[in-house]
Amino acid sequence: MINNRFSLVGKIALVTGGSRGIGRAIALGLADTGADVAVASRTLPDLEAVVREIEAREQRGLAVAADVGRTPDIEMITERVLDAFGHIDVLVNSAGISPVYTGALKITEADWRRVLDVNLTGTFLMARAVGQLMVRAGQGSIINLVSIGARVGLPRLAAYCASKAGVEAMTRVLALEWAEQGVRVNAIGPAYVSTDMTAGLRDHPRLGPALLDQTPLGRFAATDDVVGAAIYLASDASSYVTGQTIFVDGGWLSR
Repeated sequence: MINNRFSLVGKIALVTGGSRGIGRAIALGLADTGADVAVASRTLPDLEAVVREIEAREQRGLAVAADVGRTPDIEMITERVLDAFGHIDVLVNSAGISPVYTGALKITEADWRRVLDVNLTGTFLMARAVGQLMVRAGQGSIINLVSIGARVGLPRLAAYCASKAGVEAMTRVLALEWAEQGVRVNAIGPAYVSTDMTAGLRDHPRLGPALLDQTPLGRFAATDDVVGAAIYLASDASSYVTGQTIFVDGGWLSR
């Protein structure tokens, strides 16, 4: 009998930002590997479409419309998942925004605060809410989505880079605080992935080719390229891994 260390059969996963892009791909990848999956984002029709895909894989799914930038919504997400499934084994914090592409001298305070509220504060509050449950249960895996922008400067993305660097630092702290209780906390750092969020840069006649020139593998990532790292970190295959960031970057940071 083959022992599949990557199996998620019997696991309950919650994926924020799960209606599209990287979050959607990860939610479906976890379902493919045997997990029941709850997805949360602000757009219910998109979430319901993802749940239909999860259920087509003969796994249970749940759609929760919420904004992780709001504390009451975070509490509601956790309650809904517990009511439906009873516990949470895996949390993937994929919700994130990058609404402005402008120099640091021009970004407004309101835009700065909105990016940090969702990307950093929302990720922390979601991790804390689910982390409390995992600590009591004595097990669990939290996976935070960061970016190459956590390690390198990306011009005109000061708020985004600051938020992702903050999430990576927070990941290490939570990993240390919760290790004794059996809860692992790691991060995944993609480079530029082919999603709606990056379309403007990828399609730009000058910036798109310049980004590809920075990528040794010579292409933008597909959302599915990130899924393997998420399955690994969610599964028993990574049982001795915590406080780490796996960069799925086509070699970007190797330069």
